[in-house]
Amino acid sequence: MITGKNDRLVGYLWIAGAVVVVVAVVLLVVQHLRKGSLLVPTLAGTIGAFMLVAGWLVVVDPTAPKNEAIKTGGLAGGALVALYALWLNDRRRRTDEERQRIEVARQQIEVARQRLEDARADHDRSRVADERFARSIELLGHDAEQVRVGAMHALAGLARSRPEYTQTVLDVLCAYLRRPFAEEDSAEEDSAGPKTGDERELEVRLTAQRLIADLLPHDDAKPADGETTPHYDLDLTRAYLEYFDISHRQVGNLVLRAADLRESNSFHHAVVHGGAWFTDATSHGRLYLHHVVFHGKAWFSRFTGHENTDYSATRFLGPNKFAGVGFTGPVSFEGCEFAEPIDFEGARFTGGVKLDLGKPAVARTHAMYVSLEHENVLPDGWVVERRDDGAGLVRS
Repeated sequence: MITGKNDRLVGYLWIAGAVVVVVAVVLLVVQHLRKGSLLVPTLAGTIGAFMLVAGWLVVVDPTAPKNEAIKTGGLAGGALVALYALWLNDRRRRTDEERQRIEVARQQIEVARQRLEDARADHDRSRVADERFARSIELLGHDAEQVRVGAMHALAGLARSRPEYTQTVLDVLCAYLRRPFAEEDSAEEDSAGPKTGDERELEVRLTAQRLIADLLPHDDAKPADGETTPHYDLDLTRAYLEYFDISHRQVGNLVLRAADLRESNSFHHAVVHGGAWFTDATSHGRLYLHHVVFHGKAWFSRFTGHENTDYSATRFLGPNKFAGVGFTGPVSFEGCEFAEPIDFEGARFTGGVKLDLGKPAVARTHAMYVSLEHENVLPDGWVVERRDDGAGLVRS
């Protein structure tokens, strides 16, 4: 306790405090350089500040109350403690921020690494798919038909697992069907005997036809949100097709120029989003084209049909062309809809035709003939004039 007896001692209190403060500053610098704890310098500075301020106030104003000097010195020491607490809090905050930055950087590195791994895996899958595709293409030229069938199934499997290959695989299968093929008359062969080379080749071609149909999306296919149903193109120019069936399928462009259609072929309920070209094609058997939707061109110029051809309820939403067609078998356009004028110029229907359309349509019928020996159903207002050769000339 400070009394009058030790006033002289009190006079040196601020000097001691100043010394302690200097020591605290030196400790602070040393600990800062060493990145050590600053608790000891702070405690020393607090004591030094208390002694310095309290002693200085006593020396400056000896008449002032001693307890006020002690309070002021305590406030000075407490201020240092508060500053140290603030520094600790700021250091903790900066540490947390640094930790968060490190965590974000680590996550970014992890994401980049995962992307790299995904890219590497996708590259490996693409490489394997390319090798698988190339190997299957080579096997399509194998002499054994079972090997060729296996190669086609491998290609179809590749298209299912890697959708980006689907159009390419379809192009390859269509190219196989475009290879020259002339089926032998197997009726004279012994059904119990071994199959001829053409019969085995026909089985391979039938496999290609089935796989093409399997790879095309169905007409009721519903894509996922934000996606669209793919429209794949088929190029079957000069192809030999027998029992080809893509009914209830969706197609982009459908090309069958000069195609040879045998037995029975089905396109009914198909949706053709692009153009369809049957120019110069020949159907030697039944052809089912009913309930088809042609969104683009429907070109049947110089098409020949020898047996029943059914276009019933088909919708032609784009330009159409039946100029120069020749149907020796019955043809039905019952319930058809034509968005543009029908081009029947030079058409010949010698097996009977049904043209009771679903909606009235304008038609160009120059040099259009029908058989007078068969039943014909024509739209109201169309007139048939008998010619010397027994054929009927149609005037719309």
